[in-house]
Amino acid sequence: MDMTSTAATPTPTVGPHVLLIEDDPELREALFSTLRRAGFRVSPAASAEEGLTVLSGADVDLVVSDFRLPGMNGLDLLTTVRARRHHPPMLLMTAFADAPLAIAALKAGARELLLKPFSTAVLVEAVRRHLPASSAGADPGPSASGLLCTDARMRATVARAERAAVSDASVLLTGESGVGKEVMARHIHLSSRRAAGPFVAINCAAIPDSLLEATLFGHEKGSFTGAARQQAGKFEQAHGGTLFLDEIGEMAATTQVKLLRVLQERTLERLGGQQSIAIDIRLITATNRDLSADVASGRFRDDLFYRLAVFPVPVPPLRERPGDIIPLARRFVQRYGVSFGMPDRSLSPASEAALYRHRWPGNVRELENTIQRGLLLSETPWIEPMHLELTPCENPKVDAAVTEDPLAAASLTAAHTPAIAPGEPPESPGTRARNVRDVEREHILGVLDKVGGNRRAAIAILGISERALRYKLKAYREQSCTPSGDAVDTDCDMDSTATSIDIPVASTPMSGAGGAWPQHI
Repeated sequence: MDMTSTAATPTPTVGPHVLLIEDDPELREALFSTLRRAGFRVSPAASAEEGLTVLSGADVDLVVSDFRLPGMNGLDLLTTVRARRHHPPMLLMTAFADAPLAIAALKAGARELLLKPFSTAVLVEAVRRHLPASSAGADPGPSASGLLCTDARMRATVARAERAAVSDASVLLTGESGVGKEVMARHIHLSSRRAAGPFVAINCAAIPDSLLEATLFGHEKGSFTGAARQQAGKFEQAHGGTLFLDEIGEMAATTQVKLLRVLQERTLERLGGQQSIAIDIRLITATNRDLSADVASGRFRDDLFYRLAVFPVPVPPLRERPGDIIPLARRFVQRYGVSFGMPDRSLSPASEAALYRHRWPGNVRELENTIQRGLLLSETPWIEPMHLELTPCENPKVDAAVTEDPLAAASLTAAHTPAIAPGEPPESPGTRARNVRDVEREHILGVLDKVGGNRRAAIAILGISERALRYKLKAYREQSCTPSGDAVDTDCDMDSTATSIDIPVASTPMSGAGGAWPQHI
């Protein structure tokens, strides 16, 4: 394909369609080749304007665009794309670590920001992770279901889903937007006898009604304007595996009728065709709507609803499974830390306490975006609460919930423990901020004391990197100096091969910490 063409058409391969927008010809060709080898259909464009032309004439599953482009930039393109009724998710690439612009992009709806240079593996994994529709050719395999369940309620939900996996019964996943319904659907697929087959996912709300029928059931050449070739639909692509239809409640009534017939007959005819094609698929659907209410109002067919909801699985919102918050946050820090070129970043105990208490109206997707923002704003190995920029929105359920993450529980308790001695006046806002840092310091030093100064054991308990621990210890030593000149020795051996270090105890307690340094840290 001519990589310099202005209106490149999709390559004739089965798989998700990715629109690639990059003004540098050599880099565009390299990215194009990488994505094609990974099994994607790719339409390259040299500018945002060319990309919009492709979007107007083709069904695009995901957009990957450079941030700085001639003419319309990546942020303006993102705003334009999201203004459309049906818009694909969008990833942005940039070679400039510009935190304000990056935060603006994430707030505007970008799914992820890839910092150049990045490896081919990082690009392919990011595209697969954010695709609303996957095919057999782009399926990342059994190790990529991404399901994480620590909270007892989520474990019960997963156990229920796995009971459905042993059969081919239709599963209806319900829950708020962003709770991870597609991740759950993939887990059911990978837990079933169809795990070796394809997992094909499609968001019914992201495709115009006029194109959804052809997308699901396929079409013959010339069956409608623009049908230049025969195309197998998602049902055929999922043969022998699982078809996941997200946002099923948005499906038009005419398409509902045809879907019901296909499920009853287990055969289909492509649009414009006359041949009956047998299908062997397992169907999983999902919605954030109350389908039973839609049935009562006549918006959704009752016969289709009963066929889809053979085995309903409600996926709880993140605020009702607080035990998952910290493990998910740490996973995102690790994932995006590598992607952003910040592999040493870790959440401070105070940040984990703030994350744990937040209500998360946007669920896991909001948590994911919050972690990306925190990484971009942090300038040290620690991501502090100020970097997260959480809006005041506490979750009342965490008071009754018991997290199974030791550090999250410790952080939560410590962050709400008064640090004022009896008889002292109430704390001012400045004192409150100082005490949060003191709580963090006491927690870290307490863990070090309990493990006898073994740093490797300490970082395993704290869930932070060794570099982050060294940074904090250095800061604590500098803060421990007294007016008389007595200070903690700052010249101790901090070689990374050491497992513990000896530091003399200061002659006076650490300011505001309520105690002296442990003997071995």
